Amino acid sequence: MMMKTSDGNTDLASLPNIGLETARLLKAAGIRSSKELRKMGAIAAAVRIRAIRPSDPPCRSMLAGLEGAIRGIRWHTIPKEEREALWEEYQTRASRNVRPEIQAPL
Repeated sequence: MMMKTSDGNTDLASLPNIGLETARLLKAAGIRSSKELRKMGAIAAAVRIRAIRPSDPPCRSMLAGLEGAIRGIRWHTIPKEEREALWEEYQTRASRNVRPEIQAPL
């Protein structure tokens, strides 16, 4: 059952694929509502989570879970080709957002 907040958003933990821990990570990354998650998109949300938790960045399943939450479906129903395209785009964006102090020397 999805829980609506006072502004009409769905509570993050009520979305498909979003448990309490992922909802906590999203909030820590500055994403506080389903509306914000939809507006930002799964890849940008995953990049933000990676920035706050670099030692344990989002995996393929978490990324697909975020996308599924946005679509309102379970992540495993997203076709594999789409999940792979999401992962490749996430990897590209995440590599551009690496903090300078942890980048490999040139």
